[in-house]
Amino acid sequence: QLQLVESGGGLVQPGGSLRLSCVVSGSDSDRYNIGWFRQAPGKEREEIGCISSSGGMESYGDSVPDRFTISRDNAKNTVYLQMNSLKSEDTAVYYCAADPLKRVFCVKTPEFYGYWGQGTQVTVSS
Repeated sequence: QLQLVESGGGLVQPGGSLRLSCVVSGSDSDRYNIGWFRQAPGKEREEIGCISSSGGMESYGDSVPDRFTISRDNAKNTVYLQMNSLKSEDTAVYYCAADPLKRVFCVKTPEFYGYWGQGTQVTVSS
């Protein structure tokens, strides 16, 4: 059974930065494509982007700002979401998820992801 645990969220002032971590544990954890998503209060879940198992491919949602970058360190079984120049509209619960089918290319659609973390809250406020 694959498990994902997010961390790194918190309260940050506008213009600040945060790096979220997603630790993936379980068999062959470094062979899964990982996606990042977020959900703000009263809004639908939004795709941020995904990274392939090797880290060689990243893909971002159409509405995701250039301020966000996804990376991974398979030696640490960890996927990161670096967020810079944060704005109040970035306030949301952020989730990482794993695609169980180990596709060659990562996909951003949340319905393809079968394993989810519990989420970490990011609040951007002065």
